[in-house]
Amino acid sequence: MSARLRQFPRRAAAAFRGENLKARAARSSFWTIAGTLSQQFLRLASNLILTRILFPEAFGLMAIVQVFLTGLQMFSDMGIRASIVQNDRSDEPGFLNTAWTLQIIRGVVLWLISCAIAWPIAQFYEQPLLAWMMPVVGLTALISGFYPTRIHTMSRDLKIGLVTRINVATQVVGIVAMVILALILENVWALVIGALIAELAKLWALLHFLPGMRNRLAFDRSSSAELIHFGKWIFISTACTFLVNNADRALLGKFISLDLLGIYSIGFFLANAPLLLARPMVNNVVFPLYKQRSPWKSEENRKKISSMRRKVTAGLFAMSAVLAILGDWLVGVLYDPRYALAGPIVVLMTVALMPRQIVISYGGLLLAAGDSLRFMIFMVSAAVINTTALVIGIRTLGVAGAVIAPGISYILIYPLIAVFAHRYKGLDLRNDALFFGLGLVISALALWLNLDAVQELFAIGRS
Repeated sequence: MSARLRQFPRRAAAAFRGENLKARAARSSFWTIAGTLSQQFLRLASNLILTRILFPEAFGLMAIVQVFLTGLQMFSDMGIRASIVQNDRSDEPGFLNTAWTLQIIRGVVLWLISCAIAWPIAQFYEQPLLAWMMPVVGLTALISGFYPTRIHTMSRDLKIGLVTRINVATQVVGIVAMVILALILENVWALVIGALIAELAKLWALLHFLPGMRNRLAFDRSSSAELIHFGKWIFISTACTFLVNNADRALLGKFISLDLLGIYSIGFFLANAPLLLARPMVNNVVFPLYKQRSPWKSEENRKKISSMRRKVTAGLFAMSAVLAILGDWLVGVLYDPRYALAGPIVVLMTVALMPRQIVISYGGLLLAAGDSLRFMIFMVSAAVINTTALVIGIRTLGVAGAVIAPGISYILIYPLIAVFAHRYKGLDLRNDALFFGLGLVISALALWLNLDAVQELFAIGRS
């Protein structure tokens, strides 16, 4: 045993060396985890600082702005990244330059849309300030449209170390700007202007530090046809992903007070920590591995992918167990009493999000197979079911209904994604059943230990 322990550092180091698929996947996993944890730590630190400068009402307005900021950023993708990772022509300059040109056009259109919808959004939420903020927020989509395609080819090749360092560094720039502006302005403009500064810093760093081909404006008809054919379903899918991830705050912003929405957004941020780690893991590691170790090509590939999924899900469930059991206590330690209600929100939402963690990698399987149509069908179905559950939940239970809606929707959508995953030999029923059962145990324990706090949340929802 002692000999094995002595050899462990050498074996671990060897796993990270070289350019074989295993070594690149190991390095990509390391950078994904390190980068995500660093970014979430920085986000938590800035959140704690800003909650001491601004009132909950300001965080409610920030939550509404963030919903549309996230939506614009997602719409700026148009499937370009997935197309580059999946397409066999993704090393051709003509293909990459066409993708970059389409990405820029998309960013311009999105900014124009943000200007057009600013006044209706302000009227809907009865917040006149949004009419001025939305066009400024929309500039982030315009800026991100100029991201070089090198960011996608490096992800495809499982070489994301430099990109991760740039993301963390520019996030620090944005946070420093937000805190300084919050001290000066003491309002929500600190978030908006800080986000713009971070986006500009990231674009500059990506253009100057990433190695590889420099993009130029170009339009190749065959390349554009492939990109549009694959991306047309991705476009719809990203719209649905936006609804799945953000419909709760968009709806609650209309029906509850800004201070309660601000408290909800704090709980949402903490409870989503496992998913915030899972998404880059799926994008930067799982998706490329599905492409390079396709489970439909061999039984060996299927077993390796299944083992990888099991490890990822186990890690997410470990994080979720800690948040579900200790979430209420954690909020009490980190935040002042004004935000106490975020505690039971963390507990209940963490439990509700566990079914989603089980199926999150199946989307990468469909995209790696080039089946953006079925991916779109899955996301549309998830969006419809989740939005319906949210509307019913908010009307009957208030805030608590919004919190539990994701759990119900992803249990209902599981049969559909299971059928799609089975088509490409990626379904692992044993693994999924194991984690569904484990999730029930964790949920029961967390709710029992935090019963009084959770009951308080339901009581507020009915009042």
